[in-house]
Formats: sequence, C-alpha cells, structure tokens
Amino acid sequence: MNRVAVIGAGPAGLMAAEVLSQAGREVHVYDAMPSAGRKFLLAGKGGLNLTHSEPFEPFASRYGARRAQVEPLLKEFDAQALRTWAQGLGIETFVGTSGRVFPSEMKAAPLLRTWLHRLRAAGVQFHMRHRFRGWNDEGALRFDSPQGETTAQADATLLALGGASWARLGSDGAWVPLLEERGVAVAPLAPSNCGFDVRGGWSEYFASRYAGQPFKSVAIRFGGFYRQGEFVATAGGIEGSLVYAVSAPLRDEIQAHGSATFELDLLPAKTAEQVRCEVTHPRGSRSLSNHLKSRLNLDGIKLALLHELLTKEEVHDSARLAAAIKGLPVTVTATRPLDEAISTAGGVRFDALDGNLMLRAMPGVFCAGEMLDWEAPTGGYLLTACFATGGAAAQGVLAWSGAAATDQNLER
Repeated sequence: MNRVAVIGAGPAGLMAAEVLSQAGREVHVYDAMPSAGRKFLLAGKGGLNLTHSEPFEPFASRYGARRAQVEPLLKEFDAQALRTWAQGLGIETFVGTSGRVFPSEMKAAPLLRTWLHRLRAAGVQFHMRHRFRGWNDEGALRFDSPQGETTAQADATLLALGGASWARLGSDGAWVPLLEERGVAVAPLAPSNCGFDVRGGWSEYFASRYAGQPFKSVAIRFGGFYRQGEFVATAGGIEGSLVYAVSAPLRDEIQAHGSATFELDLLPAKTAEQVRCEVTHPRGSRSLSNHLKSRLNLDGIKLALLHELLTKEEVHDSARLAAAIKGLPVTVTATRPLDEAISTAGGVRFDALDGNLMLRAMPGVFCAGEMLDWEAPTGGYLLTACFATGGAAAQGVLAWSGAAATDQNLER
C-alpha cells in the first residue's frame, strides 16, 4: 500500500503530495498541463491572495451551505496554518488593509517554484501532459500522454481535478462522467464568483461608452446581503469583486425564477434623506446633470446608469430619482459561461464520501479541492479550503492504507 497516484497538480493535489511524501509514500503526480499550478499562477498574477486574517467563526461562515462539511477540515489546517506553511517555504506573508493575506512579494511564482523543488527533493515524481481518462477494465488508471494512451497502477488514488472554470488551464470538468458512470453522485457544476448578463443587455450607447469602467464606492443589497465595494460594467452586464460576493444567491435566484433583481446604492455614504434634499434643492437654470454633479458629485457611469435604467419621466421625477440613487433596481437574467467564472459550485457530493474523503462507491479513491461540492467567495477562502481538503484527503489515504494493511495481515 505504498504507491499513491495524485491526479491534479493544483494546490489541493500538491498539498496532498506533500503530506503523503512526508509519510514515506511513493507519490506520482499526474496533470494534463505542461507544468504544475497553472491556475494557481494565474490567480496570483495580480497579487496572490493566500487566505484571510479574520477570526475563525466568520471565516468558516464563508462556506455557506457547506460549512458543516468544510469547517472540520479547516480546523485541521486553518488560515494561520497556511501562513506558517508558507513561512516554512521561506515565503513571508502580510495582512492587507482588507484583511486579506498575501505573500510579501505579492507573487505566486516564487512560492510555487520553491514548493515544487521541495516536493521533488522529497521524491515526488511528476508526470505532465497526462490527461486523466478514467480506469480500464483491470482498474488501472488511464491517461492520454504525449506517447499516446498509457496506464498506471496505484495502491490508492487521490483526485484533485478542479472544477470546470478556466478550462484552458486544466479544470474542464471532464472527470464528471468518469465518476458518474461508476456510481458517484455529483452535484451539477455551476459558475461561482462570476459575472452576469443584465436583462436585455445594455443599450449600444451605454455599452460603447462605459463597458470596462468601474462603479466605485457603491453598495449592493439583495435579500439579506448588503455590502459596499466596486464592480465593472461589461459589454452586456456586470462583473467584479462586489458582484462576485453576491453571485451565489443571484445565481440560485435565476435558476429558481429566471431572473434576479438587486438594489444598487450609488451613494452609500449618504442617507436617503440627504440624497432627497440634494436632488430636490432648487437648481435654477442648471441642467439636471450639472445639478447632480454639483450637489452629489454624481456623474460618469453612475449618472449614465440612471439614464439607462430609468425612463425619462422617472429621471425628471425628483422623488423617484432620489429613491433610485439609493436603491436602483438592476435585473440580471443569466450567469456568464462557466468557463469565465473564477470558481465552480457543485461537484462530488459529500454524502458520496466517507469521513476520510474516500468515495464510498470506489474504495481507495479519494477526492480533494474544488471538485468537491462546496463554494466560497474570493478573499483567500477558495485557496485555504483547497489546501485544507488536499491535506485531509492525504491523511485519509494514510488512514485507509494503514487499515487495509492491517486487514491483509490479519487475513494471513
């Protein structure tokens, strides 16, 4: 029970490989890409957000409906453990003003490079350009490789194949039918931390002038969600950090009812009464645009959105305009395609796994990372759970292989 195949060279797979190699296992890592950690590197291109510094209670709450399943794994490898682990690689971290944790150099490449060197030094063997194709009739692992189809034997297999976003980096969801045909329950994959199309799309005027421009210092209210931040107008909709934060409930509402409408507060720093007073203040000969710019510093894309979503009569109705500035209804009707999303919801259901993250339908096969049925917002929560589940699945392999070896000895 010594040889373990880890399929997927992202954070979850690499963390699993580290735990297993430290325990003396012969570890072989397979990945479809030419090099390891492709999505990890791209995610860190603008500054690698490793984790978040907030206390454990709110941290665990970020996993929403899957908190009960993810929280025990985080208790074994939490945000501080991740920072300590990075420090062991010689990577110092710091807490940004938002509470997010970054490497001091803000880059993913130095961390990944050092990590891979340490894994290779520990004996981990990497097999790149090996695309997983399931199992043959004898139970061997099947891969498409540069040399054609090849097979590999393993005493245990740990799958860390990612979700289905950013397919060009290896996470294409092709594993779903491979597991379903073997009786593994998989929740449908769906976009998470994604953009949306607005109802009817933007007008040609708005799209041509404002696509790519940010809405800064705004707030979104949707059901029990309320948060300030910023997002960006796209050619036909919206995307960006504030939208990603509310993407899960918006997506679920669209799935249930065909559309979702949130309220956009264009001036969250001002009260509704303050806005009403400024809008209704006599403007004399000034145009409405100049009046709103002068009294509320409201112009540019914010003003353009009011004209885009309100009728001419509503724009010139002071009461309606003031109400819209504090709560402009924006209706979205579809998520952007799954491959454009930052991450994926859905995946291998937790009730298809035992407490060691082993597939009940496939003894000796374990799952970790984003291919599991959980989701989280951006902010370091995605990476932390990938690291935590990778380590937990590796511990599961060790526990299972130890028990299996004991059973074999007893049978003798």
